[in-house]
Amino acid sequence: KASIERTQEIPGRIEVDEKRITRIGASVTGRVVETSVDIGYRVKAGEVLARISSTELTQAQLNYLRSNASFSLSERALERAQQLYKADVISAAELQRRESEQSIAKAELRAASDQLTLLGFDQAMQRRLRESGQLDPTVGVIATRGGVIVERKVSQGQVAQPGDALFTVADLTTVWAVGALPEQAAASVQMGQVVDVLVPALGEKRFRGRIVFVSDTIQPETRTITVRTEVDNTSRELKPQMLASMRLFGEREERLAIPDSAVVRDADRDHVFLHRQDGSFKLLPVELGPSINGQRPVIRGLNEGQPIVMRGAFHLNNERKRAELE
Repeated sequence: KASIERTQEIPGRIEVDEKRITRIGASVTGRVVETSVDIGYRVKAGEVLARISSTELTQAQLNYLRSNASFSLSERALERAQQLYKADVISAAELQRRESEQSIAKAELRAASDQLTLLGFDQAMQRRLRESGQLDPTVGVIATRGGVIVERKVSQGQVAQPGDALFTVADLTTVWAVGALPEQAAASVQMGQVVDVLVPALGEKRFRGRIVFVSDTIQPETRTITVRTEVDNTSRELKPQMLASMRLFGEREERLAIPDSAVVRDADRDHVFLHRQDGSFKLLPVELGPSINGQRPVIRGLNEGQPIVMRGAFHLNNERKRAELE
């Protein structure tokens, strides 16, 4: 006997981690005049994905320039009033009026600046606007996080509005493996359980993860429960929508098991060679579970204590086939 982990294998697929998805839209109403990326492009946070021309943006820049000019005038007026007050030329009431005007102009400038910020005009762009006085007719649609463009719903000439999701960016350094567990096995799975994810497209490579979600409802069409595993994908080998199989590891138990080297495949069934007392060998069909660390758990067809060929079963089977041909 051997200490074997209970395992079960279920079909699944690779999906994007929904917690690592960002949908990016326009900050103003306007017409798209330029697009820089397409589906599959890898982008960095702060990168411009598209540009939008907007009369709303132009008006907001004009309001900002007017507010900035009014604030500059009110500051100079306040400085002169302070000097005149010290020289006893104007009254305290006049000085207070100038201070009030400067406070109002400052608040209006801050409001105009906040409006530009909401429209995607950051502080550096506002500084250039103040210094040059030249209006920028377009504003960029900016990537708010790095990742891969997995969806694009924008084309040149299209009219975009705030709230429209133009691009979807996904961070694929971590992905989900989502599987369908038969309802009969619902009690055998739990949060944190270890899972090996195998993707046929990537050969024999395994990806280790843990269950992070078990559905509380059953899919009525398939009578299955959705389970989700979080898998590290720093290597970027796993692609969304790849087909996969998920091997769930449960508690350990003492079970009769035989090494992989003892098993031969014949007529689409697993067999072992039983060593008889007279020294001959008999090919015995058996039902075995999937290999776990080089061991195949016995389901039926073999009892504890029965002598079998542990090594060289493959060569022995070849000799048997050759003898049959002769």
